[in-house]
Amino acid sequence: MSTEGLIVRRARWRMGLFVGLAVGALLTLVGAISYATLVASQERQIQRELSWGARYGSISGPVGCNWIIKLQDGVVRSGPVPPPPGFPDRPALDRVAAGGPTEITTVDAPGTVLHVRTQATPTGAVQVVFDARYQIADRRHLLWAFTLAAGFGLLAASVTGWIVGHRSVAPLAEALARQRRFVADASHELRTPIAQVHTRAQMLARRSDSGPAERRDLERLVGTTRRLGEIVDELLLSARLAAAPDDGPVREPVDLTLLATDVVAGETARATERRVTVKLATPGGPLPVAGIRSALHRVLAELLSNALTHTPAGGEITVTVRAVRDTAELVVADTGAGFDPADSARLFDRFHRGAAAGDRRFGLGLALLKEVVTGHGGTITAEGRPGRGATFTVRLPRIPTPVRQPVRRRMWPAGEKVSSP
Repeated sequence: MSTEGLIVRRARWRMGLFVGLAVGALLTLVGAISYATLVASQERQIQRELSWGARYGSISGPVGCNWIIKLQDGVVRSGPVPPPPGFPDRPALDRVAAGGPTEITTVDAPGTVLHVRTQATPTGAVQVVFDARYQIADRRHLLWAFTLAAGFGLLAASVTGWIVGHRSVAPLAEALARQRRFVADASHELRTPIAQVHTRAQMLARRSDSGPAERRDLERLVGTTRRLGEIVDELLLSARLAAAPDDGPVREPVDLTLLATDVVAGETARATERRVTVKLATPGGPLPVAGIRSALHRVLAELLSNALTHTPAGGEITVTVRAVRDTAELVVADTGAGFDPADSARLFDRFHRGAAAGDRRFGLGLALLKEVVTGHGGTITAEGRPGRGATFTVRLPRIPTPVRQPVRRRMWPAGEKVSSP
């Protein structure tokens, strides 16, 4: 799936998740309020029943679930049904009959809760016991009903959220697709006229009989048109990588060993001119990954070019290709100026230009490299410290090979040509 497709999918899922969580929170709140209201209402009802029973000596409710126990002239009477185990509570009756305050307590019993009110009377004391098993059953039924309703509600909310997310994100997906098509079409249309301008600028520079100042201006014009062409190519490549897999370039096995050797060979002349040593460490055999060769070539070429730009004369650059389990790693390390570790993530922002950018041009640069690597299902990271060089690591899913060869290391001093393995 393309990067744009992943963005759209994530937006849809986030929208659906947000709607589902909002509905779930609302259902939980309604259920909690309903349950709390029921419990409070039942507690008030129980206390009213106890108060009525203590005052009038009778209580509404099924026989065997409510009891009234009286202490009169030192004699305890109850009936018609015997009270539950532990009752009557004679100490409580004696305390209240002796002038103590009314006592209201609860007692846990198997499968129920007993509410007890002990209150003084003109002739002694009365003790009312209320069995709340029916109220507890009502609460349990309410919880089960709420759980089922919440389950169906969350399912309906998730489906609704997905539909809402799909419809709300559809305009974003269409806008991204139109933007990509516009960039691709504009870049494609600009390639030919820019190439023509660059060619004519080169011809003018070669044929010019002007003085040094005019020739320098023509050389700058040639360099500017070349950089403009590179930016257009990068925009076109970025748009192609963002396309859906069916619309984008065909993926095929790419040998990173051969690719790295070719790229290093292409930069030999520049490394010699800058008096920088380039080392290449590769496996003894192919290290294939599934991808677009031109795009991966641009990744390594840009990383190596960036390292040459920031490595002073006498420095060293090491390009390493290796297999780590199911991953192919491509590492470019230099002994150049490095960068602030705080800029590690910002290096891959579009048109980012660090404090030590020097003669680096403006453009997509490392941002495009990240798009290329991400489009290949891989990752790219940067590590560095000021004055201690920088290391860029690209990790890509590799195609398994039956045989793994030992590592061969080669060094390219100034002037030596690199041959493909």
